[in-house]
Amino acid sequence: MTAFTSGIENINLDESGTPQAETKAATFKSASSSIYDFAAGMSAKGELWNWGVHNSEFVAEIEARLPGFTEYGTDGFSEQLYYLALRDLPKGLESCDGRTVLEVGCGMGEGLNFLSRLVPTARMTGLDLAPKAIASATATLSRGDTLRFVQGDAEELPFEDSSVDVLVNIESSHTYPNLGRFLREAARVLRPGGALSHIDVFTRQRLQAMRRITAEIPELEWVSDHDISDQVRAAVRRRMAPGSRLRRNLNKQRMNWLARTLALHSQITVFGGTFADYQPPASVKMLSRLGLVPPMDSLPMESYRHQIAVRV
Repeated sequence: MTAFTSGIENINLDESGTPQAETKAATFKSASSSIYDFAAGMSAKGELWNWGVHNSEFVAEIEARLPGFTEYGTDGFSEQLYYLALRDLPKGLESCDGRTVLEVGCGMGEGLNFLSRLVPTARMTGLDLAPKAIASATATLSRGDTLRFVQGDAEELPFEDSSVDVLVNIESSHTYPNLGRFLREAARVLRPGGALSHIDVFTRQRLQAMRRITAEIPELEWVSDHDISDQVRAAVRRRMAPGSRLRRNLNKQRMNWLARTLALHSQITVFGGTFADYQPPASVKMLSRLGLVPPMDSLPMESYRHQIAVRV
């Protein structure tokens, strides 16, 4: 999540391999894993997986494949973002039939589980750094070779060379201390002709860094780079709106008004509120001034992008 971005920005720009950079990276990975493990322990079934997108065409296309996909437990925005990850591959969603799909940064596995329903013939593996998230995904979602989960590091993927057809990375790489190392690992495990579908939020500085790094990895040919910020903001604003599923679910919880207000503020902030111009209520601003609520200061997120590379 972007709560980590202010800490990672400088790590990505350090000279790779220096003792200072390696120490920072190890500390950051440990903290990141612990935070996601905590999140896994708080929820048996994740309802929000990412900031999401809203696109009426995506809704209709998913509905044709999975009728009623928004009627049970989620608002459908996270699903639309996962759908986009495969929909816009060079050969489309159907190119995943019978193929090996790897998600790096799968969290509790809900997104990959959704993709496994869209492409039931694919062999899907999810990898995440957080052990408890992987344990939860394995216990609740795994289905033999069709859908499995492994704990591991995005910068040291525990897979053989040329063993993956499609690698998906959604709203995760901004937490990696060494983006170049991850991209080189992605190139290593992808088969020739395989595709990397990369989706994330960017500051201007990080986008410049990524473009510099990708130019140094000739094994990956970047075939598209789409700014999907408007679709992301549309999803976030719908989540924030009165009467949204997020608000209705919170209203069902047994908590006092202040606790509910803070819970809503926390959810909105973590899932892209600042990017969508969220303004906290006066009560939250007052608590922030008193130091009782963490400040919302963060690096300016300039764009949210979907980028696709093909392994040459």
